[in-house]
Amino acid sequence: MTRKKVKLCYIADDSTRKVTLKKRKKGLLKKVSELSILCGIDACAIVYSPYNNQPDVWPSHQEVQRIVSQFQRMPEMEQSRWMVDQERFLRQRIMKSNDQLIKQRKDNREKEMIQFMFETLVGRSLLPLGMEELNDLGRTIDQYLKDIYKYQHDTNNRMSMVAESSSSLVADAAPAPYHSEKRNIAGESSQAAASRSAGFDQMEKQPWFMDLMSPQASFGVLGDDMMLPFEDTCNNTPLAPPPNNFLP
Repeated sequence: MTRKKVKLCYIADDSTRKVTLKKRKKGLLKKVSELSILCGIDACAIVYSPYNNQPDVWPSHQEVQRIVSQFQRMPEMEQSRWMVDQERFLRQRIMKSNDQLIKQRKDNREKEMIQFMFETLVGRSLLPLGMEELNDLGRTIDQYLKDIYKYQHDTNNRMSMVAESSSSLVADAAPAPYHSEKRNIAGESSQAAASRSAGFDQMEKQPWFMDLMSPQASFGVLGDDMMLPFEDTCNNTPLAPPPNNFLP
């Protein structure tokens, strides 16, 4: 449940005022104690009340005398540097309220001119306006035009930056130039054909290839025909050649 906001004014009822003083005084002394403990500073409190003959002192009379004596030894400028009495406090509040009022009036005037500017675009007449209102309207229109030109300039700069970055990315991603190679009828390149020819030359120089290509004693030669001997390896008897059904 939210706490009800208390109206800051003098309490006319005597009993209510006495109860409020008792509660608020206890809370004030508690706050001073917490401030001294948390921040490690010298603090004291003296509360006079019409309901007590002696003032309420915190934390003790000796400590209050020490702190007051220390304060009195300070230069006068330092003593009154942050000191505010009731009159000065009210004067500061009034000045702050006047500043806020001036700012609010300026904002309201600006909103009125903006609304009137858009109404003139749809046909509202300028005759009811005086010289002051016309000057305010002119300043509002000039400010809007400046904002539009600035937005347009920023948009063009962003678009040019995006176009430059896109062109650089396209240039980096372009493929390398294609070099065509001459190919033979089989579809292989000249470099592959040369390596294949070199491989055949090396193979022809091998001894096993030379022995394979030269005729051996195991081959029988009859005129211009060459034929392998057919014999039984177990009985050392020649075997009949296999029938050839394709010869006439």
